Amino acid sequence: MKLFTPKFRSTTSLAQFFRFEQLGTTYRTEILAGVTTFMTMGYILVVNPRILSNAIFLQQPGDLFNQLLFTTAITCAIATALMGLLSNYPFALAPAMGLNAFFAFSVVLGLQMNWRLALTSVLIESLIFTSLILSNIHIQIIKAIPASLKHATVAGIGLFIAYIGLSGVPEAPTLGAGIIVASKETLTTIGSFKQPATLLSVFGLLLTATLVARRIKGAMLWGILATALLGWMLGIAPAPEKIIALPEWPQSLLGEAFTGLSYLTPKQIWNFVSVTFTFLFVTSFDTIGALTGLGQQAGYIDENGELPGASKSLLASAMGITFGAILGTSPSATYIESASGISAGGRSGFTSIVIAALFLLSVLFTPLFAAVPTFATAPALIMVGFLMMSSVQKINWNDPAEAIAAFLVILTMPLTYSIAEGLAIGFIIYPLIKASQGLAHKVSKPVYFLAAISMFHFVLKS
Repeated sequence: MKLFTPKFRSTTSLAQFFRFEQLGTTYRTEILAGVTTFMTMGYILVVNPRILSNAIFLQQPGDLFNQLLFTTAITCAIATALMGLLSNYPFALAPAMGLNAFFAFSVVLGLQMNWRLALTSVLIESLIFTSLILSNIHIQIIKAIPASLKHATVAGIGLFIAYIGLSGVPEAPTLGAGIIVASKETLTTIGSFKQPATLLSVFGLLLTATLVARRIKGAMLWGILATALLGWMLGIAPAPEKIIALPEWPQSLLGEAFTGLSYLTPKQIWNFVSVTFTFLFVTSFDTIGALTGLGQQAGYIDENGELPGASKSLLASAMGITFGAILGTSPSATYIESASGISAGGRSGFTSIVIAALFLLSVLFTPLFAAVPTFATAPALIMVGFLMMSSVQKINWNDPAEAIAAFLVILTMPLTYSIAEGLAIGFIIYPLIKASQGLAHKVSKPVYFLAAISMFHFVLKS
């Protein structure tokens, strides 16, 4: 009996640390919740390296895919474990959808910024994020930004992601379903359904949409795997030669964020500042929005409408971004998919520990993930866009100042292929229309400051 005593004590101490009794949960419930959340957001292991591979490479796009997959998994594991240990909340973190597309297509390919410099921008953003959290300034700034612009940004990013999934882009022909293609006459048009890859993307989209509609846990991950499997069986994409292998250490990515400033040229200084600010802004309110929504679902929100210990959750997020930048990936954020684990009963940080462990285990399956073709991941991008569009419901469409600015943000993000440009337009339009209503005094000073910076950005760019 003595042999089992240390194990019993260890288990009891762990339950006490995560406050199982107070939260009314058990190991079985927390493990089930962790597995559920992992299945729901596991698609990021394929989608994130697939997106970043178009911008982060040595000789040709995709040559660092295996290293990016390793980095993605480890970043998810570290950030999620930090969330569980620091805040004791069952939330998971991973490289944010939208910001990875912004990193790859707008910053690296669009602004021609070296990917190492872009990683430096992420690292600096994370340090600023951390300092703002520790000084308690961060929440005050975010609160000053109009809610309509926050919700519009989420929806705009969703359309941006869906547009990438539907069409792909000239700079990244390996990404996208090919359902929408370029046209000289009309700029864009419907693609050719004679292409096997496009047909399989349509199949994947219909399958994933059906699974999502039926609220199947892990719908997007199952959609990706089923579409990939069909592609392998039909010979449209090469099947994986093996399923399990030792992961590839990210030697070409690790620490490159520290060397990025050597690639900073005078012409790129303003772009660098602008990009860093955009990363900071989007990760900030994206994380706050997700924490608030998840906290509401889990019953953590207090009588003042606030999440207890929110600063610890934000700090975990900021630290996750720092580790991610050092490892070589775009900014992380709290994933709203954590709601699936909460629905399964997850209430403590032990759920996050389980999720982190599963992400660590996933690095052994790199050959399987690497063989997943892009036509199989495109439907997931489209469905992520659909889910993010729900934010438009929270915009006050009865107030022209709120609605017009929000509409332009949503519209211009996908059309300009830039989150930053859409945000800048929103920051300029909002105070101008408010002023025309005689309500200039109701616009906060931070918004005027952001408007001035945005105008300066367009003047320098023209």
